[in-house]
Amino acid sequence: MAGEPQADCVFCKIVSGDVPATVVRKTERTLTFRDINPQAPTHLLVIPRVHYPDAAELAAAEPEVAAELLAEAGGAAAGEGLEAYRLIFNTGAGAGQTVFHAHVHVLGGKPLTEGLV
Repeated sequence: MAGEPQADCVFCKIVSGDVPATVVRKTERTLTFRDINPQAPTHLLVIPRVHYPDAAELAAAEPEVAAELLAEAGGAAAGEGLEAYRLIFNTGAGAGQTVFHAHVHVLGGKPLTEGLV
């Protein structure tokens, strides 16, 4: 059921503490941790503590949590000293989503001038 922890979701397991992660920020409704396969010098993931398969479903069901996810992404970037950064939501396997729990990537620490805009 959407919104409920999923036994087969690695991000739900990180939220519960069953899988370790390098957590850098946490709130009542979000968790921010370092990506284990960083694509930039700073690569954080900001996730909601509730399970929705992607950002669109999270925003439709719980818009206040989706808004907090974005606010936390900005706070995490500031906390890392990033003046410029990229936020990425991948939605669907064809877009590169590999963990089907809503999350936003925070990338920075080098010029991000290549790739998709």
